[in-house]
Amino acid sequence: MSSAAYVMFILFFAWSFLGMPIGHAMLASAIVYLFMTGQDIGLVASQSLNGLFNSFVLMAVPLFIFSAEIMNASKITDRLFQYANLMVGRFRGGLAHVNIVASVIFSGMSGSALADAAGPGKLEVDMMVKAGYSPGFSAALSTTSAIIGPIIPPSIPMILYGVVTNTSIGYLFIGGIIPGLLLAAAQSGVVVYLARRRNFPTEVPPTIDEAVRATFSALPALMIPAIMLGGIYSGAFTPTEAAAVCAMFGLLLAFLWYRSFSFADLYKVLVESSRSTGIVAVTIAGALVMNWIVAAEQIPSHMGVWLSSLDMPPLMFLLIVNLLFLVLGAFLDTLLMLLIIVPILMPTVISLGIDPVHFGVVSVVNMMIGLVTPPMGELVFLIAGVSGIKVADITKELWIFLAVLIAMLLVLVLFPGITLWLPEMMGYQPLRLPAG
Repeated sequence: MSSAAYVMFILFFAWSFLGMPIGHAMLASAIVYLFMTGQDIGLVASQSLNGLFNSFVLMAVPLFIFSAEIMNASKITDRLFQYANLMVGRFRGGLAHVNIVASVIFSGMSGSALADAAGPGKLEVDMMVKAGYSPGFSAALSTTSAIIGPIIPPSIPMILYGVVTNTSIGYLFIGGIIPGLLLAAAQSGVVVYLARRRNFPTEVPPTIDEAVRATFSALPALMIPAIMLGGIYSGAFTPTEAAAVCAMFGLLLAFLWYRSFSFADLYKVLVESSRSTGIVAVTIAGALVMNWIVAAEQIPSHMGVWLSSLDMPPLMFLLIVNLLFLVLGAFLDTLLMLLIIVPILMPTVISLGIDPVHFGVVSVVNMMIGLVTPPMGELVFLIAGVSGIKVADITKELWIFLAVLIAMLLVLVLFPGITLWLPEMMGYQPLRLPAG
């Protein structure tokens, strides 16, 4: 790298450490690089931002953010929670299982771990604490169950991965279904184990009338993921159009079916969605400029030559990259790794014969684990903020879930067929990992 590139990266990490937003730190450090190298800032900005504003796929991001805000503001998530309680609430530790099932259901609508934690997460914590669960355990489970949101489709991180690596978003979505369900099952296994040791409470089984009412109330909301995913995989519409359908259907349900939404609520949702979209857009814009610089410095090709010189088997490369992501995820922003580090690694990924869909799903799972990994786990602080529970209390209960999540990540790395089986059933032709 040139001396200007070293200065850019040093400034970026320094400003990020001092608390500057990631997107602003990327843009500011990139501008310093362009000044030092005497390049036309306007030309670079034009070339980079064309990739942002001309990308039809990226339009799905604000639409999924908007739909998640609608679900939370209109209390549709409360109805989904009641339906999940109907399904598994009667078992020992039932509300803990409900927490996980509700996250699985909500994941088919939001595509965002933060939306899951901020919406159903607060309700789940309040209900569990009221039922007698410890506050730390309730918050820790809500924190880890929220990571299922971006793994089971739709998924905002997978959309961004698909954009920066030119990978099919439809196949990424379908590749995340089984891993997401396995992570949910693994967390339920932890709950079963702890329920016996700690004698968790059981819920009173619902009456037939209550079951019918809860099912009837939740059924229209449950149609959203079915319509959206069915439309994508049948070819009726693209992921971006699916996001628009999801947002519109949620809006109609909130206004006309549940009648739990007003124009004042719509204004608040539009404001919050715009704020969240603006944060993501600035981050993506900064990443695009930095990616332009990374390409100009030929960092990916140099990285590929260096890794090739190590004569590293593909499986060893995958294990080292995932270990790197786990460590970085405890300190760095997910979008930074997704938009900057992943594109640098992709040429080597392809040259080693590692399937990009498998690598994408595993990378997203890894980065979601980073959201709950101390000391900088973003979801931990979010749940602590919305629930009022101390971060230290949450962290004490978090480790057993983290251990299980990391074990499941290792399984996904070692057995690509778990991720690729469903895409292959849909006609995908994966790259085959070479022997050794």
